[in-house]
Amino acid sequence: MTQGEALTILKTGANVFLTGEPGSGKTHTVNAFVEWLRNSGIEPSVTAATGIAATHVGGMTLHSWSGIGISESLSKADVDRIATKEHIARRIQKAKVLIIEEISMLSASTFEMADAVCREVRRVDKPFGGLTVVLVGDFFQLPPVSRGREVKFAYSSAVWRDLSLLTCYLTEQYRQDDSDFLSVLSAIRSGNVEELHYEELMRRHRDPSELPLDAPKLFSHNADVDRINAAELAKLKGVSRKFSMSSKGKDTMIEGLKRGCLSPETLELKEGAVVMFTKNSPQGKFVNGTLGIVTGWGADGMPIVETKDGLSISTEPMEWQLEEQGKVKASVSQIPLRLAYAMTVHKSQGMSMDAAIMDLSKAFEYGQGYVALSRVRRLSGVFLTGMNARALEVHPEILEKDKDFRAASDAARDAFAPRPDSGQAAMSETEIIDMQKKFVKAVGGAWLENEGHEKQKISRQVRGKTVAGLPGRLAETLQSARDGKSLVEVAKVRGLAVSTIVKHLEELAEIGKLARADFAHLLPDHGATDEIQEALATAGKEVLSPVFHSLGGRYSFEIIRLVRLARE
Repeated sequence: MTQGEALTILKTGANVFLTGEPGSGKTHTVNAFVEWLRNSGIEPSVTAATGIAATHVGGMTLHSWSGIGISESLSKADVDRIATKEHIARRIQKAKVLIIEEISMLSASTFEMADAVCREVRRVDKPFGGLTVVLVGDFFQLPPVSRGREVKFAYSSAVWRDLSLLTCYLTEQYRQDDSDFLSVLSAIRSGNVEELHYEELMRRHRDPSELPLDAPKLFSHNADVDRINAAELAKLKGVSRKFSMSSKGKDTMIEGLKRGCLSPETLELKEGAVVMFTKNSPQGKFVNGTLGIVTGWGADGMPIVETKDGLSISTEPMEWQLEEQGKVKASVSQIPLRLAYAMTVHKSQGMSMDAAIMDLSKAFEYGQGYVALSRVRRLSGVFLTGMNARALEVHPEILEKDKDFRAASDAARDAFAPRPDSGQAAMSETEIIDMQKKFVKAVGGAWLENEGHEKQKISRQVRGKTVAGLPGRLAETLQSARDGKSLVEVAKVRGLAVSTIVKHLEELAEIGKLARADFAHLLPDHGATDEIQEALATAGKEVLSPVFHSLGGRYSFEIIRLVRLARE
């Protein structure tokens, strides 16, 4: 399912489980939904299973939001007591839409406790007291903390069943564009790791003397992270500078933000320090996970960071906020950096990295190796110092459950936008918009005519033009390309990243369904094409980074890949 298709379903007000592989755009999709809700005058309650995830989405943990705290179980008296707390009751009564991020890390018991409190406060005997509920996450990633007991995922709860969730399984990939690496990650995810996949990873094994100096080390345990960061900083010459976090709001809320914030309360840096950005730049200059080196200090004393791409960025403090019903209840401000010599796999979840050094020899939890590996964009950015068998394992229960999720997603997709070969009648655009209007009205919002429907209309028009014998996603991309649209236009129509469009064209070429005439208009002029072809011939290998750098970064990876397609 594409992001656009999932967003269409979310806007109907259905209870939804939004899932997909790392890098498929789950957070981007839910953020688009939140923006649409707010534009319609509906303020969602955004929560997460962990403090780090809550900080990423500007919300609070579900534990805090529902008032259950760190309780492992609740009696009827406990539920009554929590429900009589004025601030909890007011928060839950005002809620319209509840979003829970990182649902994979929420146990069934915690899920049920939050549900019980919502039912009690709202006096409605429906899941979560009748709230519209959106669950976001990927069960192949880190599971709930078990504390020695048997792990029970949230989906095993009766509450999950009673929510009658529509599953939206995102299938496009926005983080990785390395087909060999994607093959390895897919093998881990499907539980089909073979010798060739193991060998592919072990080719990235490096001795300590061969490791890059500017890539973060990912560890499965917390013990050595702070020590390594401090020791590496101490090796640098020069005087260190310290930057303190500022805060506003209630102390308890501030403490929650500080625990979840990836930037430390006191950030100590020196010139030459390897750092990582911990937040997305509104201007697109960096993302959470961008690596760089401190090259100096600005006139205002703030660090200047040069990224691996050669971009020099003058940093400034940014805010992490805790919002409730559209109001900022607390905030902390800090320079969005942290030392990047070492961090835990847990804290890396949600990041996109150019490179990482991984010691997976002590991986102890299902999904730990998968999470660590899937943070990195390309296999060439993976540097392994150790790996055990558990590192490439995912929870066996999830392997079976994932088949159900995929089937449920296909059914949801067909109900709203059937594939040409499904034999079902498509739900009309008018019917879908009518459902969305009813939802907005039911929760007290205001319907904005023509707001956000144009993209859906275009998507449905493209969907009607299909190519026989091809999967829907490839058929739609091929038809858009054949219509003479530019690469950016095709990506916009499909609601996908440009890199994903190029990947679709590569897949079409692999199965013999792409002619040069289909995408010739996407290639650069003859001079540029000849220059790129020469660089590809000289490199004589599949890895495109040397080609990109030999051309001085004048052409994007996507353009280089298109020229490579034209050569084949």
